[in-house]
Amino acid sequence: MGFVRGKTVLATALVVSGGLLLSACGGLPFSGGSKPRAAATQGIGVNAYLWRATLDTLSFMPLLTADPWGGVVNYDWYINPQTPNERFKATVFILDTRLRADALNVTITKEVRDASGGWTASPVAAQTEADLENAILTKARQLNLANAG
Repeated sequence: MGFVRGKTVLATALVVSGGLLLSACGGLPFSGGSKPRAAATQGIGVNAYLWRATLDTLSFMPLLTADPWGGVVNYDWYINPQTPNERFKATVFILDTRLRADALNVTITKEVRDASGGWTASPVAAQTEADLENAILTKARQLNLANAG
């Protein structure tokens, strides 16, 4: 059921966002000392700590689209220079306005270069997605604690 919801959320977000790029996120009140809690009350549709933590944690990957109202962040292919025959894409779904572990879903797509130089789909270890979710959740909790003080 989560897969279907994720697909529905993704389809809706893509239609609504119309290709909202990172540059369009520059106006969100996350920088310059603004508190993420304030951002949540100014129109962002998901938990501001999870949103910021997602962008921070996966900042090494090229951002493709970001929809702060629908809670979908799509990252384009990333190739680690140390493993040039593998590439990864990520999609993060933030499903709630509350800071909860079940409000976050990370999906990773992996491809490996074949002998002809083309890319072939390859399975991703489930632990990879869990590790990214945990990293985002840890960062979100740190942002929440920093805001509380």
